[in-house]
Amino acid sequence: MNKLKHTLYQPYKWFFFFPFIILNTLFFATIAIIIATFISQKAGSKFAAVAWARVNSFFTPMFVKVSGYQNIQKNTSYIVVSNHQSHYDIFVIYGWLGIDLKWVMKMELRKVPALGIACEKLGHIFLDRSNSKEAIESLNKAKGKLINGTSIVIFPEGTRSEDGRINPFKRGAFKLALDLGLPILPVTIIGTKDILPTNTLNIIPGNAKMIIHEPIDIQNYSENEIEKFMSDVKAIIETPLNKLPQ
Repeated sequence: MNKLKHTLYQPYKWFFFFPFIILNTLFFATIAIIIATFISQKAGSKFAAVAWARVNSFFTPMFVKVSGYQNIQKNTSYIVVSNHQSHYDIFVIYGWLGIDLKWVMKMELRKVPALGIACEKLGHIFLDRSNSKEAIESLNKAKGKLINGTSIVIFPEGTRSEDGRINPFKRGAFKLALDLGLPILPVTIIGTKDILPTNTLNIIPGNAKMIIHEPIDIQNYSENEIEKFMSDVKAIIETPLNKLPQ
C-alpha cells in the first residue's frame, strides 16, 4: 500500500507541487520585500514568511503537531536551537513556533533570486562559514535585532543529519547566548527526515512534531563551561528522539 501511495504521489509532486512551490516562493518573497520595506521586518515575517511555510506544508501535505507553547514567554528574546533533519525543518519552525525569528543561513542563499533579497530585507543573518572573522562580524550585527521578543534560530549541527541522529554541536549559538545574556530555547523536530530525506527530492507526505522545551537560563553557565552547556542542551533535544522506535 505504501509503495502504491508513493507511485500515485509522483505525478502530483512533479507536475503540481514543485512548480507551485517555486511560484509561491517568488510570490511570498515579493510580498515580504514590500511589507518589510514599507511597514516593518516583523510584519513581513508574520504575514508573508509564516504564510509561505504553512501554505507549502499544507500542499505537501505535512501535518504538524506542536507541544510546549507554554514554555515561550511573550516579549522574551531567545537563541532558538534545534536539531536539523530536513529542509522541512524550516517550514515547521517558521510556520508553527509562533515568535518573530531571524535565521542564520549560508551566504550562498543570498544569491537565490527573490528569496535572497527577501531574507535580507527581513533581517536574516547570512554567514560565510569559510571566513571565521566575517562569520563573527555577522553574528555581532545580529545582536541589535534581538529585542522585544525577536529571536534568532540556529541549527547548531551546522548541517542536516543524514540518519536522524544528532551530529556534534558547534559552539556559535552557545557563545552568542552567553555574550548576549539570552536564554536558549531548545526545540526538537521529529518526522521531517521522512518527509524530505537529506540530499534527495523524494518528498513523501507525512506527520511532523515539534517539541518546545523549557528555556535554559545561561546564568547557570560560564565561558569556561561552554562544553557542558552544549552537552546539556544537546541531551534535552536528543531525549525525545531516543524514545522513538528503532
